[in-house]
Order: sequence, then structure tokens, then C-alpha cells
Amino acid sequence: MEKKNIDRRKFLGTGVLAGATVLGANALLNSCKAEPTNASLGLPPILKGAPKGRKLKAGLVGCGNRGTGAAINFISAGPDLEIAAACDLFQDKIDAFRERFKSFNLEVPEKNCFAGFDGYKKLMALEELDVVLLATPPRFRPDHLLEAIQNKKHVFMEKPAGVDPVGIRSVLASAKKAEALGLNIVTGTQRRHQEDYIETYKRVKAGAIGRLTAAKAFWNQEHVWFRTREEGWDDMTYMMRNWNNFCWVGGDHILDTHVHNIDVINWFMGKTPLKAVGNGGRHRRVTGDQYDYFNIDFDYGNGVFSHSFCRQIDSCANGTGELIMGTEGYTNCVNTIWDLDGKIKWQFEYPKDENGNAMSQLKIPAYVQEHMHLVYAIRKGTYVNQAEETALSTLTAIMGRTAAYTGQMVTWEEMMKSDMQLGPKEMKFGPVEMKFEVPVPGTPPNV
Repeated sequence: MEKKNIDRRKFLGTGVLAGATVLGANALLNSCKAEPTNASLGLPPILKGAPKGRKLKAGLVGCGNRGTGAAINFISAGPDLEIAAACDLFQDKIDAFRERFKSFNLEVPEKNCFAGFDGYKKLMALEELDVVLLATPPRFRPDHLLEAIQNKKHVFMEKPAGVDPVGIRSVLASAKKAEALGLNIVTGTQRRHQEDYIETYKRVKAGAIGRLTAAKAFWNQEHVWFRTREEGWDDMTYMMRNWNNFCWVGGDHILDTHVHNIDVINWFMGKTPLKAVGNGGRHRRVTGDQYDYFNIDFDYGNGVFSHSFCRQIDSCANGTGELIMGTEGYTNCVNTIWDLDGKIKWQFEYPKDENGNAMSQLKIPAYVQEHMHLVYAIRKGTYVNQAEETALSTLTAIMGRTAAYTGQMVTWEEMMKSDMQLGPKEMKFGPVEMKFEVPVPGTPPNV
């Protein structure tokens, strides 16, 4: 979606997904037209580093592991990049983050650090900031993005874009406001910034596997972190300290991790699914209200389906990835295309190490490329806004989660109109009058 001198009215009219169609093999491969370029397909450039330019100061919103990582990725992206402010719900998180940066001989001014639920507002009001990095639990993403745009900041926004349809619609509205103001938004869907995925996508768009017919996406791993309640923690403190295990804060792992794979399928398909049906369950988790596994069947229309499944249970078969079938072959989306007999038609060539041996990965991690792309857009005057595509992929995951939680067939139209809004109405520390019961399929859908 990155274009220079873009006509913004045309851009808003067409949208990210409206112009994305799958080209048949004969439409391009047998023509004399040149291979599609990154620019013509709305893809980001592959960079060795962000370009030089005016100094950019960023503020970090959310000082946990992912936030600290995002801040390190940002300053690693190029020259004259600085983390000048930070905020988090908890002061100890801010202190740990500042200590980490001190180990790099980098100082984050104490006067620019803010704790509490309103800390993000104080941070974004700082005029010296050019960019904000949004890396809190996803329940807060819609409010944080809106505040950032209202304060005219460029944004790096982690995925997922929210946890419920009301939040997603807020993100979609903020994306349009950002576009009107020329504010760049790059999101943490790193596969869209990754050279091997990009090169595979270009060939699929050129018809290398023909018409797309089916897909699967999967993220299976061992259990993730959790925290038991400590003495002195009130309800809200406990849930914020253990946010990854409560649906209203983290969205469940179909959003937290599997959304990456879902996003790849939407990207390659060039659209979102029409409806979903699925199942899931909980057997191993010891805190919170989330599921251990999901199995979702996404219907993309015209007989095209994607089997989407994810699991977080120890001592099981694990793996992460995507696969798309076509009438003339299939691909793992990341680096290889096969014909229908399983013979390799194309394979991405990874860079070589100092000894001339092919490496198994890219020299520049996609986590850093994301920030290079953001800085490139700001300094070169190009425009990038990934908020809409990430919001729609997040809503796809929410549709799948709702189908599994309820046991019902859930449609895209229902999701777009849903008034579902998770969590307490007022965000403050203390007791929370809410029940967090594990969803039981077969109950009426709350979409």
C-alpha cells in the first residue's frame, strides 16, 4: 500500500482489499509485460537501512517485552532515531525499560515517563515526539491509535488491532483520519515486510500457481507465560499482570499469535472471508478464560476455504506456517512454489554468509524492516498506512474466535455490525465486577 504522490481521495475510495484480485497464470506469465514490482503491488521496499534525514523522536506506549523489543528495533532501523519518552500501567515496567536502554548508553528522560491508565495521553501530548510505538495489550490499541492520530503522530502499531468489533471499527476510522492527515502507520504484521514472503507473493500474483482454490494456516506451540495472583494485587492489577490469559485484554491466542497466519491468507487471497464455523476447547490452561486450541473453517466464497488452526499445549506436534493451493501448483507463502506433482517450480534464494554458504534466513530481521519502512516513508515523503489491512485481519480472527466460542456460523456482515465490546466500561485499578467464564459452544451467539 505504499505509494508516492498518491491521490488520497482515490486511495480512500478503492481501499486496501477492493483492488486486490488474483491474476490467472495466462494473464501475465504468457504476456510480454514486465514482472510486477513492489510499488505496483503496493508492497514496501526492501531496505538495508532507513535513509538519513531529520532526527525522529519516538515515544513507547507499553514497556513490556514486546514494547522493549519494538523500541530496540526502532533505534536499530537507521541513523538519528531516538526513544524520547515511555509509558506503562506500571512504574516497575518503565524502570526496567529505562535500565535496559541505559545498558546501551541511551537515556530516556524521567520527565517524559508516565505510569497509569492515562499515561499514554500525557506521552502523546509531548510536542517533541514524531512517532509513537503502540505495544500494550491489544484491548487498548483502538484508544491509543485514536489519541496518536489526534496528536498528529506517526505510528508503529503492534498486532492485533483490537479484541472486539467495536474496537476494530474505531481503528478503521482512525486509519482514515491518519490518511487524511498524511500520518504514516506501520503495523507489526512482519511477514508483509519480509523479503521472502514478498517475493513469493509477487509470483503468486503473477499467476505462478494459477487460480487460488484452498488454503490452510496454523500456529501450534507449547503453553505461553502466565502469572498466578500475588498477595496485594487487586482484580485489575492481577488481570493486567496476567493479561495474556484474559480474552477481554488479549483477545485469546487466535488473535495474539495466529492472526499472523490469518493475515497472510487474507493478503494472498486479496480479500477477507465471508463467514466462519469452527470449534475449540480448554483443557490445560490454569488461569484466565481462554481456549487451548481453535479449529476454524473460513469460507472465502466461490468454493474457496481456508482451514485455520492453532494450539498452545505442551508435548504436542508443533509448527507454524501457511499453505495455499492453486489450479497450477501450491506454495508455503514464504519461500517455495511447487507444481501439482510436488516438483519445485521456484525457490527464494537467501543471502550467503561470509563463507559463501546460503543462509536459512534474511540478514535483516523483519522486525527491523518494519521500522525501516516507517522511517523511509516519513523521510522520503512516501505514504504507508497498514492499519486497515491489520484491522480486517484481526476482525477475521475475531470472527473465527466467535464461531468457536459459540458453535455458530458467524458471518462477516455480522462482525462488521456487531456491538460486542469486551472488558469493563471504566479502566481503573481496584475490584472489577465481572465474571470471566470459559465460553461454552451451543450458547446463543453474542455477535
